[in-house]
Amino acid sequence: MGQTQERLREYLGQLPPAAQALLMREFERAIERGQDVAVATLVLDQLRKVARPAPEARPRVEEASRPKTPEDRRHSGDAPRRLFRPLEPFLTDSTGAVRPGQIRRASLLPVWMWLGREGAPEKTRDYEDAIATSGESSREVEVAARKLQLATAEALLKLVGPQATGDRQRALSRIGTQSVIDDLLPIALVLQNREALDGLNGRLPSIIRALGDSQIASVTEAINVPSLQTPQMLPFALSTVTQRLAAPWQIIRLATKIAASDDEIRVAATAYGVAVTIALHDLATLAASLRADIRRGHFAHIGDTLKTLHDGVRGLRTELDLRSESTWGKQLTALRADISNALQSEIDSVPGRVRRILRQRADKDIPPGAGVDTSEVEEVAALIEFVAVCRTYASELAINEVTLRTYTDLQQYVEKATEALVQSLRSGDARARAYRQSQVAAAIRFCGVLFGHDYAALMSRAAENATSGERKSSRAS
Repeated sequence: MGQTQERLREYLGQLPPAAQALLMREFERAIERGQDVAVATLVLDQLRKVARPAPEARPRVEEASRPKTPEDRRHSGDAPRRLFRPLEPFLTDSTGAVRPGQIRRASLLPVWMWLGREGAPEKTRDYEDAIATSGESSREVEVAARKLQLATAEALLKLVGPQATGDRQRALSRIGTQSVIDDLLPIALVLQNREALDGLNGRLPSIIRALGDSQIASVTEAINVPSLQTPQMLPFALSTVTQRLAAPWQIIRLATKIAASDDEIRVAATAYGVAVTIALHDLATLAASLRADIRRGHFAHIGDTLKTLHDGVRGLRTELDLRSESTWGKQLTALRADISNALQSEIDSVPGRVRRILRQRADKDIPPGAGVDTSEVEEVAALIEFVAVCRTYASELAINEVTLRTYTDLQQYVEKATEALVQSLRSGDARARAYRQSQVAAAIRFCGVLFGHDYAALMSRAAENATSGERKSSRAS
Protein backbone atom coordinates (compact mmCIF):
# COMPACT_ATOMS: atom_id res chain seq x y z
CA MET A 1 0.00 0.00 0.00
CA GLY A 2 2.86 2.34 0.82
CA GLN A 3 4.47 1.78 -2.59
CA THR A 4 1.14 2.38 -4.31
CA GLN A 5 0.67 5.69 -2.49
CA GLU A 6 4.22 6.71 -3.36
CA ARG A 7 3.70 6.00 -7.05
CA LEU A 8 0.35 7.82 -6.99
CA ARG A 9 1.92 10.84 -5.26
CA GLU A 10 4.74 10.87 -7.82
CA TYR A 11 2.29 10.78 -10.71
CA LEU A 12 0.07 13.51 -9.23
CA GLY A 13 3.12 15.69 -8.57
CA GLN A 14 3.94 15.69 -12.28
CA LEU A 15 0.55 17.15 -13.24
CA PRO A 16 0.19 20.86 -14.02
CA PRO A 17 -1.32 22.84 -11.13
CA ALA A 18 -4.49 23.48 -13.15
CA ALA A 19 -4.97 19.76 -13.65
CA GLN A 20 -4.33 19.14 -9.95
CA ALA A 21 -6.97 21.73 -9.00
CA LEU A 22 -9.55 20.29 -11.41
CA LEU A 23 -8.83 16.74 -10.25
CA MET A 24 -9.26 17.80 -6.63
CA ARG A 25 -12.65 19.38 -7.35
CA GLU A 26 -13.87 16.30 -9.24
CA PHE A 27 -12.97 13.92 -6.41
CA GLU A 28 -14.54 16.27 -3.85
CA ARG A 29 -17.78 16.13 -5.90
CA ALA A 30 -17.53 12.34 -5.99
CA ILE A 31 -17.34 12.24 -2.18
CA GLU A 32 -20.36 14.57 -1.92
CA ARG A 33 -22.33 12.22 -4.20
CA GLY A 34 -21.18 9.19 -2.20
CA GLN A 35 -19.43 7.64 -5.20
CA ASP A 36 -16.10 5.77 -4.91
CA VAL A 37 -15.52 7.36 -1.52
CA ALA A 38 -12.52 5.18 -0.61
CA VAL A 39 -10.70 5.88 -3.88
CA ALA A 40 -11.59 9.58 -3.86
CA THR A 41 -10.37 9.97 -0.27
CA LEU A 42 -7.08 8.26 -1.08
CA VAL A 43 -6.42 10.42 -4.15
CA LEU A 44 -7.43 13.63 -2.37
CA ASP A 45 -5.09 12.84 0.51
CA GLN A 46 -2.16 12.43 -1.88
CA LEU A 47 -3.18 15.47 -3.93
CA ARG A 48 -3.16 17.70 -0.89
CA LYS A 49 0.38 16.58 -0.15
CA VAL A 50 1.75 17.40 -3.61
CA ALA A 51 -0.41 20.36 -4.65
CA ARG A 52 1.06 23.82 -4.51
CA PRO A 53 0.89 25.08 -0.88
CA ALA A 54 -1.82 27.62 -0.25
CA PRO A 55 -0.64 31.18 0.44
CA GLU A 56 -0.72 32.46 3.97
CA ALA A 57 -4.25 32.96 5.19
CA ARG A 58 -5.59 36.50 4.89
CA PRO A 59 -8.98 38.13 5.42
CA ARG A 60 -11.65 37.27 2.84
CA VAL A 61 -12.17 40.89 1.81
CA GLU A 62 -8.45 41.43 1.27
CA GLU A 63 -8.16 38.18 -0.71
CA ALA A 64 -11.14 39.08 -2.88
CA SER A 65 -9.81 42.56 -3.59
CA ARG A 66 -6.25 41.43 -4.37
CA PRO A 67 -5.69 41.50 -8.17
CA LYS A 68 -4.99 38.10 -9.65
CA THR A 69 -1.48 37.61 -10.95
CA PRO A 70 -0.79 35.82 -14.26
CA GLU A 71 0.27 32.75 -12.29
CA ASP A 72 -3.01 32.84 -10.32
CA ARG A 73 -4.98 32.90 -13.56
CA ARG A 74 -2.86 30.20 -15.17
CA HIS A 75 -3.36 27.75 -12.30
CA SER A 76 -6.86 28.70 -11.10
CA GLY A 77 -8.58 25.79 -12.85
CA ASP A 78 -10.61 28.20 -15.01
CA ALA A 79 -8.75 27.04 -18.13
CA PRO A 80 -10.45 23.62 -18.51
CA ARG A 81 -13.84 25.03 -17.43
CA ARG A 82 -13.72 27.73 -20.10
CA LEU A 83 -12.48 25.32 -22.75
CA PHE A 84 -15.28 22.83 -22.12
CA ARG A 85 -18.04 25.40 -21.60
CA PRO A 86 -19.91 24.38 -24.79
CA LEU A 87 -20.28 20.90 -23.26
CA GLU A 88 -21.86 22.14 -20.02
CA PRO A 89 -25.54 21.76 -21.08
CA PHE A 90 -24.93 18.11 -21.88
CA LEU A 91 -22.88 17.02 -18.86
CA THR A 92 -24.13 14.42 -16.41
CA ASP A 93 -22.65 13.34 -13.10
CA SER A 94 -23.51 9.73 -13.88
CA THR A 95 -20.52 7.41 -14.19
CA GLY A 96 -22.57 4.58 -15.71
CA ALA A 97 -24.40 4.33 -19.00
CA VAL A 98 -25.59 7.62 -20.47
CA ARG A 99 -28.24 8.35 -23.07
CA PRO A 100 -27.65 9.91 -26.50
CA GLY A 101 -27.01 13.62 -26.09
CA GLN A 102 -25.13 13.33 -22.78
CA ILE A 103 -21.44 13.38 -21.79
CA ARG A 104 -20.00 12.26 -18.48
CA ARG A 105 -18.53 15.13 -16.48
CA ALA A 106 -15.81 12.80 -15.20
CA SER A 107 -14.49 12.41 -18.77
CA LEU A 108 -13.38 16.03 -19.08
CA LEU A 109 -10.36 15.89 -16.78
CA PRO A 110 -8.65 12.98 -18.59
CA VAL A 111 -9.18 14.78 -21.92
CA TRP A 112 -7.73 18.02 -20.54
CA MET A 113 -4.67 16.21 -19.20
CA TRP A 114 -4.21 14.39 -22.52
CA LEU A 115 -4.41 17.67 -24.45
CA GLY A 116 -1.56 19.20 -22.49
CA ARG A 117 0.46 16.01 -22.65
CA GLU A 118 0.14 14.94 -26.29
CA GLY A 119 -3.20 15.87 -27.86
CA ALA A 120 -2.49 19.54 -28.58
CA PRO A 121 0.31 20.66 -26.22
CA GLU A 122 1.31 23.82 -28.12
CA LYS A 123 -2.22 25.20 -28.46
CA THR A 124 -2.89 24.27 -24.82
CA ARG A 125 0.12 26.33 -23.75
CA ASP A 126 -1.00 29.22 -25.98
CA TYR A 127 -4.43 29.07 -24.40
CA GLU A 128 -3.06 29.04 -20.84
CA ASP A 129 -0.71 31.90 -21.72
CA ALA A 130 -3.67 33.93 -23.03
CA ILE A 131 -5.51 33.41 -19.74
CA ALA A 132 -2.40 34.34 -17.76
CA THR A 133 -1.63 37.53 -19.70
CA SER A 134 -4.98 38.81 -20.94
CA GLY A 135 -7.41 38.15 -18.07
CA GLU A 136 -10.24 35.68 -17.93
CA SER A 137 -12.85 37.49 -20.04
CA SER A 138 -10.84 39.09 -22.81
CA ARG A 139 -11.29 38.67 -26.55
CA GLU A 140 -7.83 37.07 -26.79
CA VAL A 141 -8.86 34.31 -24.38
CA GLU A 142 -12.05 33.62 -26.36
CA VAL A 143 -10.07 33.34 -29.60
CA ALA A 144 -7.48 31.06 -27.98
CA ALA A 145 -10.23 28.92 -26.46
CA ARG A 146 -11.94 28.49 -29.83
CA LYS A 147 -8.66 27.52 -31.48
CA LEU A 148 -8.02 24.93 -28.80
CA GLN A 149 -11.61 23.63 -29.06
CA LEU A 150 -11.16 23.04 -32.78
CA ALA A 151 -7.73 21.50 -32.19
CA THR A 152 -9.25 19.23 -29.55
CA ALA A 153 -11.98 18.12 -31.94
CA GLU A 154 -9.44 17.47 -34.69
CA ALA A 155 -7.10 15.50 -32.41
CA LEU A 156 -9.93 13.38 -30.99
CA LEU A 157 -11.44 12.67 -34.41
CA LYS A 158 -8.09 11.30 -35.54
CA LEU A 159 -8.46 8.72 -32.79
CA VAL A 160 -12.21 7.95 -32.80
CA GLY A 161 -13.57 9.44 -36.01
CA PRO A 162 -14.45 7.51 -39.18
CA GLN A 163 -11.02 8.29 -40.64
CA ALA A 164 -9.06 7.23 -37.55
CA THR A 165 -5.64 5.81 -38.33
CA GLY A 166 -2.60 4.40 -36.53
CA ASP A 167 -2.46 2.38 -33.34
CA ARG A 168 -5.76 3.61 -31.92
CA GLN A 169 -6.02 1.27 -28.96
CA ARG A 170 -2.66 2.21 -27.49
CA ALA A 171 -3.36 5.92 -27.96
CA LEU A 172 -6.85 5.62 -26.45
CA SER A 173 -5.58 3.71 -23.44
CA ARG A 174 -3.37 6.69 -22.61
CA ILE A 175 -6.44 8.95 -22.35
CA GLY A 176 -8.59 7.05 -19.90
CA THR A 177 -11.00 4.23 -19.15
CA GLN A 178 -13.62 2.82 -21.51
CA SER A 179 -16.29 5.26 -20.30
CA VAL A 180 -13.95 8.16 -21.15
CA ILE A 181 -13.23 6.66 -24.55
CA ASP A 182 -16.98 6.35 -25.20
CA ASP A 183 -17.31 10.12 -24.62
CA LEU A 184 -14.48 11.18 -26.94
CA LEU A 185 -16.51 11.30 -30.17
CA PRO A 186 -19.41 13.26 -28.58
CA ILE A 187 -16.92 15.70 -27.04
CA ALA A 188 -15.21 16.21 -30.38
CA LEU A 189 -18.43 16.71 -32.33
CA VAL A 190 -19.97 19.18 -29.85
CA LEU A 191 -16.79 21.27 -29.80
CA GLN A 192 -16.58 21.12 -33.60
CA ASN A 193 -20.21 22.21 -34.03
CA ARG A 194 -20.35 24.80 -31.27
CA GLU A 195 -21.52 27.57 -33.60
CA ALA A 196 -24.45 25.49 -34.85
CA LEU A 197 -25.55 24.72 -31.29
CA ASP A 198 -25.16 28.38 -30.33
CA GLY A 199 -27.35 29.30 -33.28
CA LEU A 200 -30.00 26.80 -32.19
CA ASN A 201 -29.92 28.20 -28.66
CA GLY A 202 -30.45 31.69 -30.00
CA ARG A 203 -33.51 30.68 -32.03
CA LEU A 204 -35.32 28.83 -29.23
CA PRO A 205 -37.61 30.56 -26.70
CA SER A 206 -36.32 30.64 -23.13
CA ILE A 207 -39.18 28.34 -22.12
CA ILE A 208 -41.67 26.34 -24.17
CA ARG A 209 -44.69 25.76 -21.97
CA ALA A 210 -46.46 23.41 -24.40
CA LEU A 211 -45.03 21.92 -27.57
CA GLY A 212 -48.01 22.47 -29.85
CA ASP A 213 -48.15 22.46 -33.65
CA SER A 214 -46.85 26.02 -34.09
CA GLN A 215 -43.99 25.44 -31.66
CA ILE A 216 -43.14 22.12 -33.34
CA ALA A 217 -42.89 23.90 -36.69
CA SER A 218 -40.54 26.59 -35.38
CA VAL A 219 -38.38 24.11 -33.43
CA THR A 220 -38.12 21.77 -36.42
CA GLU A 221 -37.04 24.70 -38.59
CA ALA A 222 -34.44 25.75 -36.00
CA ILE A 223 -32.99 22.22 -35.85
CA ASN A 224 -32.98 21.85 -39.64
CA VAL A 225 -29.28 22.65 -39.97
CA PRO A 226 -27.14 20.11 -41.87
CA SER A 227 -24.50 19.85 -39.15
CA LEU A 228 -27.20 19.14 -36.53
CA GLN A 229 -29.06 16.54 -38.60
CA THR A 230 -26.38 13.85 -38.38
CA PRO A 231 -27.12 10.79 -36.20
CA GLN A 232 -24.37 11.89 -33.79
CA MET A 233 -25.42 15.54 -33.40
CA LEU A 234 -29.22 15.27 -33.53
CA PRO A 235 -29.41 13.92 -29.94
CA PHE A 236 -27.55 17.02 -28.72
CA ALA A 237 -29.89 19.30 -30.66
CA LEU A 238 -32.90 17.48 -29.16
CA SER A 239 -31.33 17.70 -25.69
CA THR A 240 -31.03 21.46 -26.18
CA VAL A 241 -34.74 21.64 -27.01
CA THR A 242 -35.63 19.39 -24.05
CA GLN A 243 -33.96 21.82 -21.64
CA ARG A 244 -36.35 24.55 -22.81
CA LEU A 245 -39.51 22.45 -22.40
CA ALA A 246 -41.65 22.97 -19.31
CA ALA A 247 -42.67 19.31 -19.78
CA PRO A 248 -39.52 17.59 -21.14
CA TRP A 249 -41.37 14.40 -22.15
CA GLN A 250 -43.08 16.41 -24.91
CA ILE A 251 -39.89 16.07 -26.98
CA ILE A 252 -41.51 12.88 -28.35
CA ARG A 253 -43.97 15.10 -30.25
CA LEU A 254 -41.17 16.06 -32.63
CA ALA A 255 -40.69 12.37 -33.41
CA THR A 256 -44.39 11.66 -33.99
CA LYS A 257 -44.66 14.78 -36.18
CA ILE A 258 -41.71 13.75 -38.34
CA ALA A 259 -43.08 10.20 -38.61
CA ALA A 260 -46.61 11.52 -39.23
CA SER A 261 -47.79 8.70 -37.00
CA ASP A 262 -47.92 7.59 -33.38
CA ASP A 263 -47.01 4.01 -34.31
CA GLU A 264 -43.75 3.17 -32.58
CA ILE A 265 -42.38 1.24 -35.58
CA ARG A 266 -42.78 4.24 -37.88
CA VAL A 267 -41.43 6.60 -35.21
CA ALA A 268 -38.38 4.38 -34.57
CA ALA A 269 -37.66 4.29 -38.30
CA THR A 270 -36.95 8.05 -38.33
CA ALA A 271 -33.82 9.74 -37.03
CA TYR A 272 -36.03 11.57 -34.52
CA GLY A 273 -36.94 8.29 -32.84
CA VAL A 274 -34.02 8.99 -30.51
CA ALA A 275 -36.32 11.57 -28.86
CA VAL A 276 -38.32 8.69 -27.35
CA THR A 277 -35.13 7.12 -26.01
CA ILE A 278 -34.19 10.48 -24.46
CA ALA A 279 -37.61 10.88 -22.82
CA LEU A 280 -37.60 7.35 -21.38
CA HIS A 281 -34.06 7.67 -20.05
CA ASP A 282 -34.74 11.03 -18.41
CA LEU A 283 -37.88 9.68 -16.73
CA ALA A 284 -35.90 6.68 -15.46
CA THR A 285 -33.25 9.04 -14.07
CA LEU A 286 -35.96 11.07 -12.34
CA ALA A 287 -37.41 7.84 -10.88
CA ALA A 288 -33.97 6.99 -9.48
CA SER A 289 -33.82 10.46 -7.92
CA LEU A 290 -37.27 9.83 -6.41
CA ARG A 291 -36.03 6.59 -4.82
CA ALA A 292 -33.01 8.40 -3.37
CA ASP A 293 -35.18 11.18 -1.92
CA ILE A 294 -37.51 8.62 -0.32
CA ARG A 295 -34.59 6.74 1.23
CA ARG A 296 -33.22 9.98 2.69
CA GLY A 297 -36.62 11.14 3.92
CA HIS A 298 -36.57 14.22 1.67
CA PHE A 299 -40.23 14.91 0.86
CA ALA A 300 -40.16 18.69 0.33
CA HIS A 301 -40.23 18.59 -3.49
CA ILE A 302 -41.59 15.10 -4.02
CA GLY A 303 -44.93 16.41 -5.26
CA ASP A 304 -43.22 18.14 -8.22
CA THR A 305 -41.24 14.99 -8.98
CA LEU A 306 -44.35 12.80 -8.90
CA LYS A 307 -46.24 15.21 -11.16
CA THR A 308 -43.41 15.18 -13.70
CA LEU A 309 -43.25 11.37 -13.64
CA HIS A 310 -47.05 11.06 -13.82
CA ASP A 311 -47.34 13.46 -16.77
CA GLY A 312 -44.41 11.84 -18.57
CA VAL A 313 -45.70 8.29 -18.20
CA ARG A 314 -49.21 9.33 -19.24
CA GLY A 315 -47.85 11.27 -22.21
CA LEU A 316 -45.84 8.32 -23.47
CA ARG A 317 -48.78 5.96 -22.99
CA THR A 318 -51.33 8.19 -24.73
CA GLU A 319 -49.27 9.83 -27.51
CA LEU A 320 -47.37 6.74 -28.63
CA ASP A 321 -48.79 3.42 -29.72
CA LEU A 322 -46.31 1.24 -27.81
CA ARG A 323 -46.34 -2.54 -27.97
CA SER A 324 -45.82 -4.32 -24.67
CA GLU A 325 -43.17 -6.63 -26.15
CA SER A 326 -41.13 -3.89 -27.86
CA THR A 327 -37.98 -2.35 -26.37
CA TRP A 328 -39.70 0.97 -25.63
CA GLY A 329 -42.77 -0.82 -24.29
CA LYS A 330 -40.68 -2.94 -21.93
CA GLN A 331 -38.78 0.13 -20.75
CA LEU A 332 -42.00 1.99 -19.94
CA THR A 333 -43.42 -1.05 -18.13
CA ALA A 334 -40.22 -1.41 -16.10
CA LEU A 335 -40.29 2.31 -15.31
CA ARG A 336 -43.84 2.15 -13.96
CA ALA A 337 -42.98 -0.94 -11.90
CA ASP A 338 -39.88 0.75 -10.51
CA ILE A 339 -41.84 3.84 -9.46
CA SER A 340 -44.64 1.72 -8.01
CA ASN A 341 -42.26 -0.41 -5.92
CA ALA A 342 -40.41 2.65 -4.56
CA LEU A 343 -43.65 4.37 -3.56
CA GLN A 344 -45.51 1.33 -2.29
CA SER A 345 -42.85 0.27 0.21
CA GLU A 346 -42.88 3.75 1.75
CA ILE A 347 -46.67 4.09 1.67
CA ASP A 348 -47.07 0.74 3.47
CA SER A 349 -44.87 1.96 6.33
CA VAL A 350 -46.91 5.09 7.17
CA PRO A 351 -49.84 3.58 9.17
CA GLY A 352 -47.45 1.72 11.46
CA ARG A 353 -45.50 4.89 12.25
CA VAL A 354 -48.73 6.79 12.99
CA ARG A 355 -49.91 4.03 15.36
CA ARG A 356 -46.61 4.01 17.27
CA ILE A 357 -47.10 7.69 18.08
CA LEU A 358 -50.84 7.70 18.85
CA ARG A 359 -51.42 4.33 20.49
CA GLN A 360 -52.90 4.45 23.98
CA ARG A 361 -50.52 3.38 26.74
CA ALA A 362 -51.35 2.48 30.31
CA ASP A 363 -50.42 5.13 32.86
CA LYS A 364 -47.99 2.77 34.56
CA ASP A 365 -46.08 2.32 31.27
CA ILE A 366 -45.45 6.05 30.86
CA PRO A 367 -42.26 7.19 32.61
CA PRO A 368 -42.21 10.65 34.26
CA GLY A 369 -41.28 13.44 31.86
CA ALA A 370 -41.93 11.33 28.75
CA GLY A 371 -43.18 13.01 25.59
CA VAL A 372 -43.59 12.46 21.88
CA ASP A 373 -40.59 13.50 19.77
CA THR A 374 -41.74 16.58 17.83
CA SER A 375 -39.22 15.96 15.04
CA GLU A 376 -40.68 12.48 14.53
CA VAL A 377 -44.17 13.97 14.46
CA GLU A 378 -43.16 16.35 11.66
CA GLU A 379 -41.49 13.51 9.80
CA VAL A 380 -44.64 11.38 9.99
CA ALA A 381 -46.82 14.37 9.01
CA ALA A 382 -44.63 14.74 5.91
CA LEU A 383 -45.19 11.06 5.16
CA ILE A 384 -48.96 11.50 5.43
CA GLU A 385 -48.74 14.42 3.00
CA PHE A 386 -46.65 12.15 0.77
CA VAL A 387 -49.46 9.56 0.74
CA ALA A 388 -51.96 12.31 -0.11
CA VAL A 389 -49.80 13.46 -3.03
CA CYS A 390 -49.42 9.88 -4.24
CA ARG A 391 -53.20 9.54 -4.23
CA THR A 392 -53.40 12.36 -6.80
CA TYR A 393 -51.13 10.55 -9.26
CA ALA A 394 -51.93 6.96 -8.29
CA SER A 395 -53.51 5.62 -11.46
CA GLU A 396 -50.66 6.28 -13.92
CA LEU A 397 -48.02 5.21 -11.39
CA ALA A 398 -49.70 1.85 -10.68
CA ILE A 399 -50.28 2.50 -6.96
CA ASN A 400 -54.00 3.16 -6.99
CA GLU A 401 -55.08 0.30 -4.71
CA VAL A 402 -52.40 0.65 -2.03
CA THR A 403 -52.73 4.44 -1.89
CA LEU A 404 -56.52 4.41 -1.55
CA ARG A 405 -56.42 1.70 1.12
CA THR A 406 -53.66 3.38 3.14
CA TYR A 407 -55.22 6.83 3.00
CA THR A 408 -58.61 5.50 4.09
CA ASP A 409 -57.04 3.53 6.95
CA LEU A 410 -55.14 6.62 8.09
CA GLN A 411 -58.29 8.76 8.12
CA GLN A 412 -60.27 6.20 10.11
CA TYR A 413 -57.51 5.48 12.62
CA VAL A 414 -56.44 9.09 13.23
CA GLU A 415 -60.05 10.23 13.70
CA LYS A 416 -60.78 7.55 16.32
CA ALA A 417 -57.37 7.87 18.01
CA THR A 418 -57.71 11.65 18.32
CA GLU A 419 -61.13 11.39 19.96
CA ALA A 420 -59.86 8.73 22.37
CA LEU A 421 -56.77 10.76 23.28
CA VAL A 422 -58.85 13.88 23.92
CA GLN A 423 -61.07 11.87 26.27
CA SER A 424 -57.97 10.54 28.05
CA LEU A 425 -57.10 14.11 29.05
CA ARG A 426 -60.21 14.18 31.29
CA SER A 427 -58.88 11.45 33.56
CA GLY A 428 -55.78 9.42 34.25
CA ASP A 429 -52.64 9.83 36.29
CA ALA A 430 -51.40 13.41 36.52
CA ARG A 431 -47.82 12.20 35.95
CA ALA A 432 -48.82 10.93 32.48
CA ARG A 433 -50.70 14.08 31.49
CA ALA A 434 -47.74 15.73 29.71
CA TYR A 435 -47.27 12.66 27.54
CA ARG A 436 -50.99 12.50 26.74
CA GLN A 437 -50.94 16.16 25.76
CA SER A 438 -47.98 15.62 23.44
CA GLN A 439 -49.88 12.72 21.83
CA VAL A 440 -52.95 14.92 21.36
CA ALA A 441 -50.79 17.63 19.77
CA ALA A 442 -49.40 15.04 17.35
CA ALA A 443 -52.90 13.76 16.56
CA ILE A 444 -54.13 17.29 15.84
CA ARG A 445 -51.14 17.83 13.54
CA PHE A 446 -52.09 14.69 11.61
CA CYS A 447 -55.74 15.78 11.50
CA GLY A 448 -54.67 19.00 9.84
CA VAL A 449 -53.07 17.01 7.02
CA LEU A 450 -55.86 14.48 6.61
CA PHE A 451 -59.00 16.55 7.24
CA GLY A 452 -57.96 20.17 6.91
CA HIS A 453 -57.42 23.14 9.20
CA ASP A 454 -61.04 23.49 10.36
CA TYR A 455 -61.26 19.95 11.74
CA ALA A 456 -57.84 20.28 13.38
CA ALA A 457 -58.96 23.53 15.05
CA LEU A 458 -62.15 21.82 16.28
CA MET A 459 -60.15 19.00 17.91
CA SER A 460 -57.73 21.52 19.37
CA ARG A 461 -60.61 23.31 21.12
CA ALA A 462 -61.95 19.95 22.35
CA ALA A 463 -58.54 19.17 23.82
CA GLU A 464 -58.43 22.56 25.57
CA ASN A 465 -61.89 22.01 27.02
CA ALA A 466 -60.94 18.53 28.21
CA THR A 467 -57.81 19.85 29.89
CA SER A 468 -59.59 22.77 31.57
CA GLY A 469 -62.47 20.52 32.69
CA GLU A 470 -60.04 18.04 34.26
CA ARG A 471 -58.30 20.88 36.11
CA LYS A 472 -61.64 22.19 37.47
CA SER A 473 -62.60 18.74 38.74
CA SER A 474 -59.20 18.37 40.41
CA ARG A 475 -59.59 21.71 42.22
CA ALA A 476 -63.14 20.80 43.29
CA SER A 477 -61.99 17.49 44.78
